[in-house]
Amino acid sequence: MEAEAAKYIGAGIACLGMGAAAVALGNIFGSYLAGALRNPSAADGQFGRLVFGFAVTEALGIFSLLIALLLLYAV
Repeated sequence: MEAEAAKYIGAGIACLGMGAAAVALGNIFGSYLAGALRNPSAADGQFGRLVFGFAVTEALGIFSLLIALLLLYAV
């Protein structure tokens, strides 16, 4: 196997993290919405945790993209 092909395979595998981050974001917002509809009075108290979960998940997706780009374009 050539090094170029291995580089593309590695970058593709690293991009799976972006898909996992997208699934996690959907899960986070879906769970928040379900909980907010069941107990609207507690929804405001959980909004900070929602934003924190969004930020952490999005950061992991961006980190995955960074790794994929480094595999493709670094050396």
